[in-house]
Amino acid sequence: MSDLPALIVLPGMDATGTLHTAFIDAMAARGVATSVIAYPRDVPLDYRALLPFVQAALPHDAPFVLLGESFSGPLALTVAAAAPSRLQGLILSTTFARAHWPAGRALRPLLPYVPMRGMPSPALSWWLLGRWATPALRDALRKALAQVTVPVLRARLRAVLDVDARAALSDIAVPMLCLQASHDRLLPARAQHEWARLLPQAQQHTVAGPHLLLQANPKAAADVVRQFMGGLG
Repeated sequence: MSDLPALIVLPGMDATGTLHTAFIDAMAARGVATSVIAYPRDVPLDYRALLPFVQAALPHDAPFVLLGESFSGPLALTVAAAAPSRLQGLILSTTFARAHWPAGRALRPLLPYVPMRGMPSPALSWWLLGRWATPALRDALRKALAQVTVPVLRARLRAVLDVDARAALSDIAVPMLCLQASHDRLLPARAQHEWARLLPQAQQHTVAGPHLLLQANPKAAADVVRQFMGGLG
């Protein structure tokens, strides 16, 4: 590997760390050591409870760049605002600082009754992968979600509907990159546009792909991430 800092990924909703093999390999080919912090699969934790878990897992003796993907974006913002001593940069990938689904908030009282495994695989694939779906990606997504208990998935969905991490933005001093997908069917367009308003100092970059961008177009995403990391000095 090169002298670049390590890349630490905080993963999406499944948070198993099993969906990033292709992206990790793509970053390795570009000289960046990458690892994913997986979250507990059977213990329901909201963002507040996940914060110390993530902070304990971060490198304390070597520089690193933090990447918050989808569900983990608000958590990455909070971690970065606490200014870890070896943090060199922050990447926000297909994510959000606050909830952008008003209907979801209205349905929050019904969460205990939502069948978390009830969405058909083709619908989930259309939503998260779109035309980038392959049998291998669909199978990997299905297996990742199957490893996480229903109470955990429900707790994470509740956390997403309640979150607003915008207050953390003013405390982040490291360079930032906002990585967005050209065909994100999960995030409303206003969620992507909001980054340019909230973080005018951050680099903004759109890559061809669906919401699961790091999984569906790992090489293109890795190119952008590598370029950002190479400019950190």
